[in-house]
Amino acid sequence: MEKKLHPCVVCDKSYSDKARLTRHKRMHTGEKPFACNVCEKSFSESGSLTTHRRTHTGEKPYACDVCDMSFSQSSNLNTHRRLHNGEKPYACDGCDMSFSQRIALTTHRRRHTGEKPYACDVCEKSFSQRISLTRHRRTHTKKKPFECNVCDKSFCESGSLIRHKRMAHGAVIGIIKDL
Repeated sequence: MEKKLHPCVVCDKSYSDKARLTRHKRMHTGEKPFACNVCEKSFSESGSLTTHRRTHTGEKPYACDVCDMSFSQSSNLNTHRRLHNGEKPYACDGCDMSFSQRIALTTHRRRHTGEKPYACDVCEKSFSQRISLTRHRRTHTKKKPFECNVCDKSFCESGSLIRHKRMAHGAVIGIIKDL
């Protein structure tokens, strides 16, 4: 007996289950019927809302069995496990380097292409990584978000704070949190 297929009227996809077709249709309509009751952000799937709610509750139900880290999403745990087992499934086609995370490969490839997609809206200098742009913006805003809890000096970068604590207060890297 052949299963009845439910075709999408917009594209050529078909589904054996009507509920899957309904979820698929939301991709075309943009419908997001699942709203967060804390911040009003909406989602097209209930599972995405469940995952999002964890950003408000802090719930991290996926624990690593090797170390004490926990994650709000199973996919993040799976990626983290690669740090322990050394798996690096994302290989660069421009050199012999491999990475445990897809985003690391994407960032690395920019070294070969010279792509710098993150541009400063003040001086238009461009960067290959978002974190580099974030650091750069502080040169314009003069923000210093890294504060020493011993003498109240502030720094633009975390590395500068670490260096300061070591030099000014004799802090050892492993115990900085205790200072």
